[in-house]
Amino acid sequence: MVALIQPDWAAPPNVHAAMTTRRGGVSREPYDELNLGYATQDDRASVVENERIVASTMGVQTDAIRWVYQVHGVDVHHAESLPVNAPLGATTITGDAIVSHTPGLVCGIKIADCMPVLFAARDGSAVGAAHAGWRGLSGGVLENTVAAMRTDPGEIVAWMGPCIGPKAFEVGDDVRDAFIKHDARAAAHFSPRSTPGKFLCDLYSIARLRLAAMGIDEVTGGDYCTFAQPELFFSHRRNPLTGRMAAFVRIDAHRDTA
Repeated sequence: MVALIQPDWAAPPNVHAAMTTRRGGVSREPYDELNLGYATQDDRASVVENERIVASTMGVQTDAIRWVYQVHGVDVHHAESLPVNAPLGATTITGDAIVSHTPGLVCGIKIADCMPVLFAARDGSAVGAAHAGWRGLSGGVLENTVAAMRTDPGEIVAWMGPCIGPKAFEVGDDVRDAFIKHDARAAAHFSPRSTPGKFLCDLYSIARLRLAAMGIDEVTGGDYCTFAQPELFFSHRRNPLTGRMAAFVRIDAHRDTA
């Protein structure tokens, strides 16, 4: 049975969101079970079936889901401009975030340690999904996603999905410097390790800092660690030969905001 995580956020009733775990699919190890990564070496038919299972569980058609080819960048696409993928999930359009203003279209992003951040306008008129690894987060993918939603940031709620946690994400000076260059307050979210030039990085706290700077104060999530919870999540850092999870958000085509 598919195990989905439902965001604990104050999105309006016409916005639906979910994130997959590794449970409930048909892939065999090391991609067991619910691998949604077409770029992995998993059997392609298994990934197709996994995507079908997830879509069915969410109550949508697979051709309603929009993907981009993620490159750890900051480019945002509008779901309305993205084609139906054929074969599913295999797009050559690069980007790391998708926004939608159209009921029925599903914004989907894939992760295996990077942070998924979902957004919803309080009036249900716009949604967004961002793939925020350290490169995208430091480069401004969250800011770009919010701008593309064309909504007052104060009227947006956000949810940070499972990513590698602050006790597991070891980085070097280059990562720390990338964030501090943007905002010196980010230094508080790097804990020095015994090895010179190495730090533990708290992506959740840094994302909250970036969101607050935009005026988004209602932010939830940040309760999981993909690296430390192998029973629930794939983790590329824990095992480079691994699957991919996905986070989704959509405006429901059949409900209003009342």
